[in-house]
Amino acid sequence: MNTDVFSPEKRSAVMRRVKGKDTSPELAVRRILRTAGIGYRLGGAGLPGRPDVTMKGRRIALFVHGCFWHGHDCARGARQPKTNSDYWIAKIARNRNRDVAAVQALEASGWRVMTVWECEMRQPGFAATLVAAVRDQAASVRA
Repeated sequence: MNTDVFSPEKRSAVMRRVKGKDTSPELAVRRILRTAGIGYRLGGAGLPGRPDVTMKGRRIALFVHGCFWHGHDCARGARQPKTNSDYWIAKIARNRNRDVAAVQALEASGWRVMTVWECEMRQPGFAATLVAAVRDQAASVRA
């Protein structure tokens, strides 16, 4: 039984509008890094998992994950879809498995991997925490 409130055509149109890159959280993270004077590159093409932000000289790969899409253990990420739940549960499980494999592959080739979760960005002082974490990772590369 389909309990979706949208027709298949409307649902398709809604899903097409879900961005895969340049999302609001990604733009916010990039703005924080740029303001702090931390250099980076976009879209780690050629790297496992295609990190959202890379700092090649520092060997830091940064992923910006949406809590629902990547199955975070926060309230939003743990929310179970009400419609087509079998599909979404399997989809999110595949995303999580792919994320783990990407992190393992990056770490095996000497990259430090950082993940920013959408929910973390709402915390007070997030910008300072992110900048400190990136600088800490960068300092550990030089040490």
